Amino acid sequence: MTSTIGSTVLGYPRIGPDRELKRALERYWASTIDEAQLRDVARAVRADTVRTLHEAGLGSVPGNTGSFYDHVLDTAVTFGAIPPRYTRLGLGPLDTYFAMARGVGPVPPLEMTKWFDTNYHYLVPEIGPGTRFALTDRTALDHFREALEQGVRTRPVLVGPVTFLLLSKPDSEAPAGFTPLDTVDDLVAVYAELLGELHRAGAEWVQLDEPAFVADRGPAELAALEETYRVLGSLTDRPDIFVPGYFGDLGEALPVLASAPIEAIGLDLRAGDPRVEDLAALPGLRDKTLVAGLVDGRNVWRTDLDRALSTAATLLGMAGEVAVGTSCSLLHVPYDVAAETRLDPQVASWLAFARQKVDEVVVLGRALSEGRDPVADELTAARETVADRARAERVRDERVRRRLAALRPEDTRREDYETRRVAQDDSLRLPPLPTTTIGSFPQTTDVRRARAALRRGDLDKAGYTARMRTEIERVVRLQEELGLDVVVHGEPERNDMVQYFAEHLAGFAETDHGWVQSYGSRCVRPPILFGDVSRPAPITVEWATYAQSLTDKPVKGMLTGPVTILAWSFVRDDQPLGDTAKQVALAIRDEVADLESAGLRVIQVDEPALRELLPLRAGRQRDYLDWAVAAFRLATSGVRADTQVHTHLCYSEFGDVIDAIVALDADVTSIEAARSRMEVLGDLGAVGFARGVGPGVYDIHSPRVPERAEMTDLLRAALEAVPAHRLWVNPDCGLKTRGYAEVEPALRHLVAAATEVRGSLA
Repeated sequence: MTSTIGSTVLGYPRIGPDRELKRALERYWASTIDEAQLRDVARAVRADTVRTLHEAGLGSVPGNTGSFYDHVLDTAVTFGAIPPRYTRLGLGPLDTYFAMARGVGPVPPLEMTKWFDTNYHYLVPEIGPGTRFALTDRTALDHFREALEQGVRTRPVLVGPVTFLLLSKPDSEAPAGFTPLDTVDDLVAVYAELLGELHRAGAEWVQLDEPAFVADRGPAELAALEETYRVLGSLTDRPDIFVPGYFGDLGEALPVLASAPIEAIGLDLRAGDPRVEDLAALPGLRDKTLVAGLVDGRNVWRTDLDRALSTAATLLGMAGEVAVGTSCSLLHVPYDVAAETRLDPQVASWLAFARQKVDEVVVLGRALSEGRDPVADELTAARETVADRARAERVRDERVRRRLAALRPEDTRREDYETRRVAQDDSLRLPPLPTTTIGSFPQTTDVRRARAALRRGDLDKAGYTARMRTEIERVVRLQEELGLDVVVHGEPERNDMVQYFAEHLAGFAETDHGWVQSYGSRCVRPPILFGDVSRPAPITVEWATYAQSLTDKPVKGMLTGPVTILAWSFVRDDQPLGDTAKQVALAIRDEVADLESAGLRVIQVDEPALRELLPLRAGRQRDYLDWAVAAFRLATSGVRADTQVHTHLCYSEFGDVIDAIVALDADVTSIEAARSRMEVLGDLGAVGFARGVGPGVYDIHSPRVPERAEMTDLLRAALEAVPAHRLWVNPDCGLKTRGYAEVEPALRHLVAAATEVRGSLA
């Protein structure tokens, strides 16, 4: 080893403490700043990160963790995996990169999906036999040299080559049977080239992330991992290699890495729990550094430092060195609790965001290497905080617990689907291929200003309600003019589909600055679920019933499902997640009942995160799916047969949860399908899915406006798998992040495509 890693983190938030990079990206896309100005903002954010981590006292600082959009896309560009449809555009390197992420003109973007079981989205690389890997981008090298100018020798971070290929998909030219992993030898050769350049520039360590191996992997994939690190580890011109796996345990990949000629392995000790005896049986660890992921990079609760130190102590002697780290990158948590001046002080004292987690890593590292005395005050403060949270009365609500105890099996059942379908057809009288949207409409500057004015106290509740009603009426009239069959109120009052509900439910706290990147410039502020959940009063009924009063068309009530509320919140870790899901489900059930009582005949309960929380190893999935499905059914099973229940899922590998989608027993399921060109319908057909389905024909995550012919083609493809009487027509997702200049023509094309295809059904 050239040096030790010491206490470290696997990555850090990259959008900027005040979302500086988000704003710069959006200004660049709007052509109000140029590329040089965008790069200046990104450089400043990176410099601040390097300085913050170095001054905190970490043993080594990760580098190359910034990104203009997505680190998997960065990896594809670094190694030349750019599909020809983008190179043919003749754009500069940065705009080619953004074309892959967002699409341009008639050229759609790469497919997007979730990064393992997180709410972060990555762009799916396309690899084929014709892909020619080459070191076409040296950003990792540039960022290393940039940090050196600050006086900090960073540890460049890259997606590991095997994980990169396992996350990729075959391109359109690939023959049957081809997998991206078939190209691993070619890719590894280019990784070796980059490692050599980094070493010659002065890099002592490089971090190659291989999280794909916390999922079940077969012999060929494990063999590829073994050969990859045999080749890279045998290089003479390279930095020391650190390979972390995170979001679970490495399982059969751990002995492969332990025997590889690399210098360090990282274990996620929060999501995974390897047995000490298993580690002791790996002699290859004796000459390696084991980076123990003791501080949770996914959740926001302060670490029980005593327990973490106890875990670390059991690892001593298992490896040549034990270092303290985070379980994964801190990309998944906000920057700094100290910015939350309006958060309840007691709840705030229980929290650790990225900046506080860095301090926890440093304290644990010092305690492990120097003993407890030098950090006794910090250990005492952590101990008192953990105890305060455990005994806090505000965490428990006995009324909620009694209600859960009284639940019966029939509370999760409805009439059979055929009975419901007949009743709903008679009630709604919709045409074949009914058109609708997923729920939200673009949030205008005026809407956001009104919400901000209400928060500041510059606008009273009556004035705010009047402004929201004006916007709802505008959205309803637009949908009538466009010819949509089932309309929505547009959700102008909602800041976020989870945060909005959290603000109206007991047991949640909200932040002002707790932003987390979801993809590109898209950021969310996950609420903090700290106690038992209940619904003090109706949440959406006022807005939905006002919309219904404006039109004779059915208005769809819009709610967020219990699993998604959990997935997109920072959830309490002091009870089983399934118990918390039931509490949230009961709160949503109350809202569903009130919407039905108010006259709403269509109610959508969105569960886009159903796949997201699925455990990465098959052996742990059944329990999750059981409680996730039960929570959705508990939320939706209290309505009459003629009330149509919809759900929505997006940007996930649906095949992994296809049986659960059936078990949800929704009357209509809308799903993302435009980027994958209806691939998901094959999965639904394979399990005999016999409910209504709305495969998206309009990709809203791209600024493109698809033509009517494109949507018509997608609908005709859908009709090959779904009969017309069960097929709905809708966008992939909500329209909140788009502008009306894109949405109006796209929806006109959508309705026109549905009308054209409907006319050919005779």
